[in-house]
Amino acid sequence: MFIQIITDSGCDLPYSYLQERGIAFLPLLVHFNGEEYEDFITIEPKQVYDAMRNGQIVKTAQANPLKMKELFTQYAKENRPCLYIAFSSQLSGTYQTAMSIRNELLEEYPEFQLTIIDSKCASLGQGLAVIKAAELAEKGMPYNLLCETIASYCHHMEHIFTVDNLEYLARGGRISKASAMVGGLLNIKPLLHVEDGKLIPLEKLRGRKKVLKRMVEIMGERGDDLQKQMIGISHGDDEEAALELKQLIEKTYGCTRFFITEIGGAIGAHAGPGTLALFFLNKYIEV
Repeated sequence: MFIQIITDSGCDLPYSYLQERGIAFLPLLVHFNGEEYEDFITIEPKQVYDAMRNGQIVKTAQANPLKMKELFTQYAKENRPCLYIAFSSQLSGTYQTAMSIRNELLEEYPEFQLTIIDSKCASLGQGLAVIKAAELAEKGMPYNLLCETIASYCHHMEHIFTVDNLEYLARGGRISKASAMVGGLLNIKPLLHVEDGKLIPLEKLRGRKKVLKRMVEIMGERGDDLQKQMIGISHGDDEEAALELKQLIEKTYGCTRFFITEIGGAIGAHAGPGTLALFFLNKYIEV
């Protein structure tokens, strides 16, 4: 039985990678300069970051409901079992829209197997779950077990991240504008994490070196069997910082498997250039 894995651009996996693995993809939408773009398809992340650096306001929207319905309907007609790993419902309305469309389709195609997981994850937190789902589907894991395993995988995913400029979080209402101004003057770098799908501040540190060191320390405090894991690192047009973090993790914990990628426009529009994020499991799942 061929199980179709579906995701959206909240996962920040390169579009070329998704195509190679046969993973169906729903792009979130990016708006600026009076135009609408499909994340990763009609616009590259760097274009978004360059626009932000030039002072443009970039806005985002959930995946197109019509295209989502077309995709789901195609698989319903084929009676192909599907697993959709969705961007956190706390950060986008995409999951709720998918559930609504699923319920509509089940009236016409009652045998259609479509499980939609609210990953409560973002960026490579979601992306690592998608990678694992594709691997397990290729190995022939039964549908129900696959869905249960990936739901657990998402539940145990840690997100530790920092931003280079607090102003972008202030624009999105994550922090006050006064905090952003003071933070910028003092070179304050916030550490945040994701809790039940929401962005939650953790700590504030001064300077990038201290931030990277603390990210690695938190990884050791929360991670489980880190050497066995695929570690995710995503960045907002700052590959140098991502590689520096990778080297620290290699040196500290001996990890050898990494997936490094650039944060897409839909998430980058809120986090901004210079964002750096780290992903790992707090409970290693042997499958």
